[in-house]
Amino acid sequence: MKIGIAGAGLLGRLLAFELARAGHEVDVFDPAPGIDAHVAAGWTAAGMLSPVAELECAGEAVFALGLRSLALWPRVVAALDAPVELRQDGSLLLAHRADEGAARRVVGLLAAKAPAAHAPEALATTALRELEPAVQGPTLAWLLPCEGRIHTVQAMAALAAGALARGARFHWGTPVALAEPGELRTPQGTEHFDWVFDVRGTGARPQLPVRGVRGEIFWLHAPGLELQRPLRLLHPRHRVYLVPRQDDIVVVGASEIESEDRSQVSLRSTVELLAAAHSVIPELAEARIVHSESNLRPALPDNLPLVERQAGLTRINGLFRHGWLIAPALVEDALLGCHAGLDPASMLARQGGLRVEPAMTVR
Repeated sequence: MKIGIAGAGLLGRLLAFELARAGHEVDVFDPAPGIDAHVAAGWTAAGMLSPVAELECAGEAVFALGLRSLALWPRVVAALDAPVELRQDGSLLLAHRADEGAARRVVGLLAAKAPAAHAPEALATTALRELEPAVQGPTLAWLLPCEGRIHTVQAMAALAAGALARGARFHWGTPVALAEPGELRTPQGTEHFDWVFDVRGTGARPQLPVRGVRGEIFWLHAPGLELQRPLRLLHPRHRVYLVPRQDDIVVVGASEIESEDRSQVSLRSTVELLAAAHSVIPELAEARIVHSESNLRPALPDNLPLVERQAGLTRINGLFRHGWLIAPALVEDALLGCHAGLDPASMLARQGGLRVEPAMTVR
């Protein structure tokens, strides 16, 4: 098939890689100036694969997609030509004693929503220190054993390189003004395809009522710090996460701001997030801030992901804060629907309640 993809973010790169290695003719269009331009939201993410932790603000559909993606990510990474750091050895929820009430409410919510096999496991202080000796501040901890993390920057680069090596063509500096069944409209004219995938995120406006939700992260260089798992600090006002990466890097983030401002990280976020990170790992006092970044996550009015399919066109959007968690499962279902003619009702049943629309109807 001749495939057109609008958008070269995480979904666009996953689709291009999978379709190109399946032998299809793939063209990808994106307004970014080049393959390494950090424009898409997928670049600005810590890469936490946390289906249980995300149940605090997500439902069963996102949880099911997350579990499926945890099984798919190793296969995707194994098929890439470049190495991508991927670990699936759990994550930790942490809380200071003063925040015990709020933390236990969150943990109770997760335990009520998650199946018993995935429920948070309370850890004694000694067990916490054995798992993560660098964690010295919080006194309350819970292990989420079925979670993981992926190096987002490595994965974004490797997916695009893998798609290129298998024949996909990327058209940079080429925004898509309109995506319709079998065609994409760009400044150069209308391109025709057997099938179109619209994964433009916030660029899909006005065809979809997408808004951008601002997120901010920091990269800290902390030589010698031993940290194996992602950490989430349960705080009454925000969820601060710390995610280890190769080369002594720790990614710190949490901010979720209802704003489409793409400017640099704010002073408030810098002070609040880094102070919280230091309260978890005092050793970070001597870490160096080597990078900070802000970006916009695409979200629909109900904050649910949308898969919308009709003959010749599939739209996927609204991944919000769950992009890296659910993208492989969404792509798997989208490709199954495209190749096998799977009807939206069947897809809805398989995804346990994910909103799948047969035509342009957004609730």
